[in-house]
Amino acid sequence: MRISGNIVDVVHERIYPGTMEIRDGRILDISSDRETHSVFIIPGFVDAHVHIESSMLVPSEFARIAAIHGTVGTVSDPHEIGNVLGINGVRFMIENGRTVLFTFCFGAPSCVPSSPFETSGASLGPAEVDGLLKDHDIRYLSEVMNVPGVLNGDPEVAAKLAGAKKHRKVIDGHAPALRGRDLAMYAGAGISTDHETFTYDEGMEKLSLGMKLCIREGSAAKNLHELAQLMDKYPDLCMLCTDDMHPHDLVRGHINRLVQKAVEGGIDVMKVLRCACVNPVRHYGLPVGLLQKGDRADFLVIDDLDRFTVLETYIKGQLVAHCGTPLLPRVSVPEINAFAATKRAASDFSVKALGKTIHVIEAINGEVITNRSTVRLAAEGGCLQPDPREDILKIVVVNRYRDALPSIGFVRGFGLKRGAIASSVAHDSHNIIAVGVDDDVICRAVNLIIEHKGGIVVVDGTREEILSLPIAGIMTNKDAPDIARRYAELDVLAQSLGSELQAPFMALSFMTLPVIPRLKITDKGLFDGDRFTFIDLFSP
Repeated sequence: MRISGNIVDVVHERIYPGTMEIRDGRILDISSDRETHSVFIIPGFVDAHVHIESSMLVPSEFARIAAIHGTVGTVSDPHEIGNVLGINGVRFMIENGRTVLFTFCFGAPSCVPSSPFETSGASLGPAEVDGLLKDHDIRYLSEVMNVPGVLNGDPEVAAKLAGAKKHRKVIDGHAPALRGRDLAMYAGAGISTDHETFTYDEGMEKLSLGMKLCIREGSAAKNLHELAQLMDKYPDLCMLCTDDMHPHDLVRGHINRLVQKAVEGGIDVMKVLRCACVNPVRHYGLPVGLLQKGDRADFLVIDDLDRFTVLETYIKGQLVAHCGTPLLPRVSVPEINAFAATKRAASDFSVKALGKTIHVIEAINGEVITNRSTVRLAAEGGCLQPDPREDILKIVVVNRYRDALPSIGFVRGFGLKRGAIASSVAHDSHNIIAVGVDDDVICRAVNLIIEHKGGIVVVDGTREEILSLPIAGIMTNKDAPDIARRYAELDVLAQSLGSELQAPFMALSFMTLPVIPRLKITDKGLFDGDRFTFIDLFSP
């Protein structure tokens, strides 16, 4: 096969008209042409850090959609399904990913559970992690979220880090707001990347310690604008990632949108493409081609170097997407799950008024971190009541892996004036989380998820709407456009209840993640993410 275009050689930073000869999935030769062409040929994009599960799609379906946007590979941490199903979940992701022509680089989850402060469906200790790291399909140790464990020399954390070094696998980091001596100790443990950087100064400090930055622009956290200048100054030390991208965002674009935004912001196109294509391939040792003679024929045909409209995507020399149409096949997927919770009663969600002043989680629009405050609530019948007029709602977490009483707190920022929303996508252990205006409607939302063994739900009056997620309670085997449309409908329904959050369900899913500051809630109680300890609901 021969294909011509203006070759964008990012490795050598030059653009020239040329023709590639491709045979057996590799670039046999590249010859220079005399006249320029109407299209450009660039290396394929790689997402340097993503949880496939957050798209609610299995890897094979994720690949079909990502490919139309020019993504040819991902560095994928399967710790979401790992928290539900352990090694079997990780193996499920690997096996399903093999069914399509796409490069999935999966890591060995380092934090299953992400902390001892929540109940997960599985636990991966040093022996299990070491077993995964021996596997050729596992290319790195996934994000090390247990920062205190690293700093305090926790034996299990130390053993996992040592295992990665023994198997010569790179180690991914997770260090939100970590600075100074603690950051130096964290980087000194051999941790090579971070995707949780929020500010320019924080990024500079991490780069100075030898870490590489995965600059994130996903459905929840959006850091590209703040960190783009680091790409300009240090293009060899930055990569691009989405981290968590929900289905309705994925169908609109992927890494191509980050590339377009960065170029629009004035960053040199070669620097941006180095971050989007070259750096992740080299850092993780991915078998992805970079438009060099002898490379695997992974490349894109695009319209220009401003809009980056993807006309064609090739992987191993095969056309896998054409003008927005996926050409990879849909794959039959078995349903695997772990769901033991039984239905609850509304009375399970009441809170006895043991005081009037309580700690409140404050959701921040567009962020995964939260703030915290204290408020006084009125009691009725001896129980504290939410106050929707003041945007103080009840938030609950129900253990999905065994029957247990729910954990209950209060939250501000969701803005619901009526009804409830609930989800079994709740990072990282994926218990059931719900926010609502009263106990009855919260109970209905929780029970609907239990009945379907996973999903996202909106309940209002007599209306009950659910997107079922039968695979581990976090994914579906259905068609991506249908799921994207349904997810977007539920987001709009949640907003019709009064929420002003740009992504209510994404915000909801991070309320349970204790390794992200500041105040969160797990199935075990209210958690102070700054001090890494549980706190009482009632403030002294």
